[in-house]
Amino acid sequence: MLKSLLAATLLLSGNAFAQAAAAPAQNPLLQFLPLVVVFVIFYFLMIRPQKKKFDQEQELISKLAKGDEIYTKSGLIGTIYGMTDTVVTVEVSEGVRFKVLKNQIAGLYKTLTETAKK
Repeated sequence: MLKSLLAATLLLSGNAFAQAAAAPAQNPLLQFLPLVVVFVIFYFLMIRPQKKKFDQEQELISKLAKGDEIYTKSGLIGTIYGMTDTVVTVEVSEGVRFKVLKNQIAGLYKTLTETAKK
């Protein structure tokens, strides 16, 4: 009797494992869907706004000219006295001039004062 009970248990458990293994496989493309969704969200929340801001800064830097009143990322406010390809000489007071890297210019001073008025 014990042998027949053991044999029946093994038979039933083997059948259950066979049925569980026969489950249909999930589509491999659906497995990557969450990863794609996260990348799309990451692109629209992080990459795209940073690229847009970088493009605006590059456009501003390319339009700079001698005499423009600017502010730097470090907080200096002054007038452009001279320019080269990578360095800008900024006059902050009469006879006081600093050389700063061109990519450290944050914007035109008039746009800073206009946003403060709003």
